[in-house]
Amino acid sequence: MEVVLEGLQQALWLILRRDPAVVEITLRTLQVSGTATLISLLLGVPLGTALALGRFPGRRLVVSLVNTGMGLPPVVVGLFVALMLWRSGPLGRLGLIYTPLAMVIAQAVIAAPIVAGVSLAAIQQLDPRLHLQLLGLGASRGQLVLVLWWEARRSLLAAAMAGFGGAISEVGASMMVGGNIVGQTRVLTTATVLETSKGNFDLAMALGLILLLLAYLVTLAMTWLQQSGRTG
Repeated sequence: MEVVLEGLQQALWLILRRDPAVVEITLRTLQVSGTATLISLLLGVPLGTALALGRFPGRRLVVSLVNTGMGLPPVVVGLFVALMLWRSGPLGRLGLIYTPLAMVIAQAVIAAPIVAGVSLAAIQQLDPRLHLQLLGLGASRGQLVLVLWWEARRSLLAAAMAGFGGAISEVGASMMVGGNIVGQTRVLTTATVLETSKGNFDLAMALGLILLLLAYLVTLAMTWLQQSGRTG
């Protein structure tokens, strides 16, 4: 209990005095995870929509792969991305290993299946008569998709929140492809692990609390958008 109280005090102190190192790590965390979430939305929402509306051979196999991807172990993702980006790997000449961009790629791979799976369920839960009605009115494929996205907007925001949660909370992949380098690739999760391994439990607790606060504030903003216009 004493460690928790000390962690709370140190977290409050770090926030109030705007510790430069903590501010830098926090901003990098938001930048990396925010970018990864955006990429996962650009990939996951169209994929989930295509699986919800499409009928093609092997569809169930693809859906099962997406559902499996929703529980991908981050260390496995980190290993795969590291092998791709390593100097001797297929993309090694790009020099992305141990950079924030490598962390974005790894987090996007983790978050994209989550977004796709939730988006698939969101579109499938819409009244099928809406789909038929839009087609009967002569809506194009693009217009149909846009209307369905609008009708499922609250569920799609839930997909965004789930994707962001999966991105910002992971640590294994970020350690493997980012290296936890001071001033370059250190984020709140990897910094927390480092301080814990060094026995600095009060600082680790403080960083963990700042991570929770950051995740809460971002999720709160998306929840406000999701619930706006609802009554009760």
